[in-house]
Amino acid sequence: MNPICGDWRLQMKTPIGTIEADYHFEEHDGVVTGTANGAGEAVALTDLVTRDTPDGPRVTWRQQITRPLRLNLEYDVTITGGTLAGESRAGRLPRTRVTGRRITA
Repeated sequence: MNPICGDWRLQMKTPIGTIEADYHFEEHDGVVTGTANGAGEAVALTDLVTRDTPDGPRVTWRQQITRPLRLNLEYDVTITGGTLAGESRAGRLPRTRVTGRRITA
C-alpha cells in the first residue's frame, strides 16, 4: 500500500492565517487518488504522483479551491512516519508551509 493512503489533517500557514483541511488518499489497482475537505467544500486532487526519495516518500498534487479564494494550488510534501511536511504554491503567490499528521491509515 502507498504510504500516503489514509486520512490526513493538513495545516497551511498562509498570509491570511493558518488554514486546516482534511485529506483522504486511496489506491486502486496501483493508482492513487485523493480528495480534500476544507472551508465547506470538497475537491478532487489531480496530477497526484508519489515517489521514493532518500528523505522519504514524496507526494505532489494539484487542486482547485474556491474558498476562501479561488486558487489553483500545487503541493509538494515528504512523508516521515505519521507526519508530512512541505509546501504549497498558488500561482505567483509566495510558497506556503504545509504540515500534516495522519488521522487514520
